[in-house]
Amino acid sequence: MPLLKLAGPRPSNLGVHDGRLAECPRAPKCVSSQATTRRHAIAPLPLRGTVQASMQRLVDLLLEWPEAELITEQPGYLHAEFTTALLGFVDDVEFLPTPDEGVVHVRSCSRLGYSDLGTNRSRIESIRDAYLNTD
Repeated sequence: MPLLKLAGPRPSNLGVHDGRLAECPRAPKCVSSQATTRRHAIAPLPLRGTVQASMQRLVDLLLEWPEAELITEQPGYLHAEFTTALLGFVDDVEFLPTPDEGVVHVRSCSRLGYSDLGTNRSRIESIRDAYLNTD
């Protein structure tokens, strides 16, 4: 349980819009595999088997992740909130499978502040590692 809860309101632009996740804000507090800027770009996750199997693997990981709370689980979309231990900052993490590309697109964005000091990029890479190295 964080000492403080600096969550901020849940953004209204979350989810899938025209087959895409929301663009990252200009501030360096977001990464997305659909971003076109180097500052925000990160590789998507590869599909592992079917879309359903890949998404279930992510659900299972998120349910075990200490800071994560699964908010939305729909066919073709996941949204989780990650809360930092000390101050309770909340980051929104989204997953969008795109079978024709063979990937799961990812987006991770801090709600508050200007910079996340690399937290979102590090988190996605940790999720990638767990996703690729578990059965």
